[in-house]
Amino acid sequence: MTPVNLEKLWQAYNEGKNPALKEKLILYYAPLVKYVAGRLMVHVGQHVELDDLVGYGIFGLLDAIDKFDNAKGVKFETYASFRIRGAIIDHIRKMDWVPRTLRQKNKQMEQIYTTLEDELGRPPSDEELALKLNLSLEETQDLIRKSSVLSLVSLDDFMDQNYESSFAPLVMNRMDSPEEQAELQERKKLLAEAIANLTEKEKLVITLYYFEDLTLREISSIMKVSESRVSQIHTKAISRLQTKLGRYKNLLFA
Repeated sequence: MTPVNLEKLWQAYNEGKNPALKEKLILYYAPLVKYVAGRLMVHVGQHVELDDLVGYGIFGLLDAIDKFDNAKGVKFETYASFRIRGAIIDHIRKMDWVPRTLRQKNKQMEQIYTTLEDELGRPPSDEELALKLNLSLEETQDLIRKSSVLSLVSLDDFMDQNYESSFAPLVMNRMDSPEEQAELQERKKLLAEAIANLTEKEKLVITLYYFEDLTLREISSIMKVSESRVSQIHTKAISRLQTKLGRYKNLLFA
């Protein structure tokens, strides 16, 4: 569909909200749902199928089509991606995969990981982490995998399920004050320093996922490892980055 035809389709739909026209919009933007779902697989690939995430994301697309206002000067793809992601995360929260005990264990693991890293002068191995946690290697690796889901569900404070208020500062262009510009530069510096301290594999996963916008499957193909291994590397990297970034850790999910 050409940009002109797409614009005409949107105009016709906004004028009459015709269900047949809405269906055309859904079909046109369906690949966007699969793309967003594919990127979230790095967090939940151990627990849910891609088709299920796509199904959850469709609700976000429907909501985006109904509520989109092009007068705000935001591309629909940007707006829809945010709502699709939000719809998927909302469904994941409802599945209650993250009991309080897991949150406590994850917090303990993060603290021990940081302590070991300071003591050793390098990232600890899974075996070293397991020894300090008083867990078996298998139990430790399982905790790491489950913590990947936690890193996604813990977006409550960042997104707060209030799409409009959370969405606006991420996509609206504005003239930042000198203070805001200085803070932005400080954020970039902190993020660059934190990434520099990762292992080579962790750097690669973070770069491909957050900067090249690749999906879990695409990253696993490039690295020639399983998708579950990519997910594990991602979880470790995120845990380390969150510790380094402190109050700026929401940069990882923007």
